[in-house]
Amino acid sequence: MSVNLSKGQQVSLTKSDGGALSVVRMGLGWQAAPRKGFLARLTAQEIDLDASAVLFAGKQPVDVVFFQHLISDDGSVRHTGDNVVGGSGHGGDDEAVLVDLQRVPAHIDQIVFTVNSFTGQTFQEVQNAFCRLVDETNGQELARYTLTGGGLHTAQIMAKVYRSGAGWQMAALGAPAHGRTFQDLIPAIATHL
Repeated sequence: MSVNLSKGQQVSLTKSDGGALSVVRMGLGWQAAPRKGFLARLTAQEIDLDASAVLFAGKQPVDVVFFQHLISDDGSVRHTGDNVVGGSGHGGDDEAVLVDLQRVPAHIDQIVFTVNSFTGQTFQEVQNAFCRLVDETNGQELARYTLTGGGLHTAQIMAKVYRSGAGWQMAALGAPAHGRTFQDLIPAIATHL
């Protein structure tokens, strides 16, 4: 059973049988919002949203996984590849980041997931955007955070997974930001650590 997360809501990453999750997928999906008018449709440009995962030790970024660095240095986090046009919207993932929670080194205490408009369009031009967490061992969707309201921002700090005792938790952040790449978002991410 999936939980629809609200901004700021947290969910524990344990299975219903009490066991810990081992591999999770943070999926991202989106569609370009329909354009009105003949000329607007002719000049419409594809929207390239990019998912990234920034690995933190304390408040220091120590690694990142994104379309130009698909696997973390320790191999515990992997990006499935860049999608430059989107299109899944309500259904499947356009981009995904896989996290093997059992392999994440002990010094990594948070992984922050971001999405940014590499082509520079604002979220007013995006519809049906979502971020979801899936138990990769059985394909069960655990949690979904839906982006609503559009906005003049070009990025979102979507969610984070973080160590909590012996396990992991997820927090839906949904914080608007500005930037075309994850590097542009580092100062904004710092307020959520």
